[in-house]
Amino acid sequence: MSQSHGGTSAFERLRARLDERSDACEECGFVDDAGEWEAVTTGATVEYRWECPSCGTEHVRRYRL
Repeated sequence: MSQSHGGTSAFERLRARLDERSDACEECGFVDDAGEWEAVTTGATVEYRWECPSCGTEHVRRYRL
């Protein structure tokens, strides 16, 4: 069954997909169900960043366009 991810652009849909994941922090294991990924783009790449509220580790996912 196909699942719909909110947003109108490809960037918004990818961010929504990252936001719905409930992965634990790779450093401390904290699960932040309310956290959101922030998007930053340079034109050639887009980076999604999330900072763990427990230990402060920054997690980055980079995609080349």
